[in-house]
Amino acid sequence: MYARSTTIRGVPKALDEGARWVRDEVLPVLQEMDGFVGLSMLGERETGRSIITSAWRDEESMRASEPRMHPMRERFQQTFGGELEVEEWEIAVLHRARQTGDGAAAAVVRTRTDPGRVDQALDVFRRDVMPQLEERPGFCSVSLMVNRQSGRMWGVTAYENRESLERVRQEAERARQAAAPGMGVEVLEVAEMELLLAHLRVPETV
Repeated sequence: MYARSTTIRGVPKALDEGARWVRDEVLPVLQEMDGFVGLSMLGERETGRSIITSAWRDEESMRASEPRMHPMRERFQQTFGGELEVEEWEIAVLHRARQTGDGAAAAVVRTRTDPGRVDQALDVFRRDVMPQLEERPGFCSVSLMVNRQSGRMWGVTAYENRESLERVRQEAERARQAAAPGMGVEVLEVAEMELLLAHLRVPETV
């Protein structure tokens, strides 16, 4: 599967108003498109940053959706302002233990590795990191997306609520420090965000 992420920076009002707009205006259009399998929106209130991600059955479906999605991004920017960054990814790992509900939160981790070591990083993540995640209280799901050309990756681990995320914060930091050398990655950013919208029709495990 593949994904397209749109990051909007510096627009606090876009978190709640934007989430409603995405749910009411964008989601119905996406649901009509062949190959669409999911949509999520993350928000960071302190900075006003949000990340909207659409998931697709394959790369062809993702590419075919772009002519209809581009004007919708322009409408979003005209309505809410902010700077937009669009990126495309391969969904390399996806595992969902339970559905998320209202109040869910997520740890978002951006990393980078040598493009030739992407598969090694994914193997270590599946073998060593995922079993630890499943043991954490409040864990709901994890996804890891990669850009094989640049070696960039970003992972999203969702928890039932902000309290669950805060409870495992120190444990998660220790786990990242332990896993990074074996994965061969440099950690670029760790952020804690609200899961404002999650509409997924994807398998429980990829």
